[in-house]
Amino acid sequence: MNTPFQPVSSGARLSDQVAQQLVQGIKAGQFPAGGKLPTEARLAEQFAVSRTVVREAVSRLKSLGLVDSRQGSGVYITGQGTFAPLDFDARHAESRSAVAQMIEVRRALEAEAAGLAAQRRGAADMRRIRQAMLALEKAVAKGGDGVEEDLRFHRSVAEAGHNPFLIGTLDYLAQFMRGAISVTRANEARRADFTTQVRDEHAAIAQAIATGDVDGARAAAATHMVNAVRRMEDADPAFWRQHGERLAQPLVHGLRRG
Repeated sequence: MNTPFQPVSSGARLSDQVAQQLVQGIKAGQFPAGGKLPTEARLAEQFAVSRTVVREAVSRLKSLGLVDSRQGSGVYITGQGTFAPLDFDARHAESRSAVAQMIEVRRALEAEAAGLAAQRRGAADMRRIRQAMLALEKAVAKGGDGVEEDLRFHRSVAEAGHNPFLIGTLDYLAQFMRGAISVTRANEARRADFTTQVRDEHAAIAQAIATGDVDGARAAAATHMVNAVRRMEDADPAFWRQHGERLAQPLVHGLRRG
């Protein structure tokens, strides 16, 4: 099937953009169950990306149970699944509770990711972490929300831990976390002191990783998440009415296997 895809560009992580288009194609029935995805080379050509990016995107689809690789044969669609948004309602206080609960999940995973990074990081890992911090600062300075850059920073920390299973878990959870992160960042953008706190907390994580301080890295990452909840608790009801609806955006859709 010669399905047209839109070439992806800078902004959100390239593999995320590729995966999103492929998921949309599967949901729309463009790829029937039992059918094959186009070859890796063909997808790379259509999306105008490297084959490495395509492999990362296909790996995401595997984690969702949408495709399966058959050695020497290709990648096959296992089913369309049933997609449904997470049950968030911006009109009620549960939205605030939902964000806090998501942050609790992040705290558990990202504290360990930071500890592993402090144990295993190399020079290239530290360059990626610092580049991600700089990209976030530039995005905020230009008036952006910094959501994708924030995710990129935390993923660069996970990458420095060199545990593909942990990286894959965080990648999978990113689809649920984007809405929550967009809300916390919108809250933090309301006050200059909040913005400074976030920058300093990221710097503390990076510094502990750079010096090999395992306990310090875990503590810095956990503190960052605890403080995110505290900053969020400062927001008034008007903020939640305005921004809580972000939690129901398509990027936080989950897969409910039928």
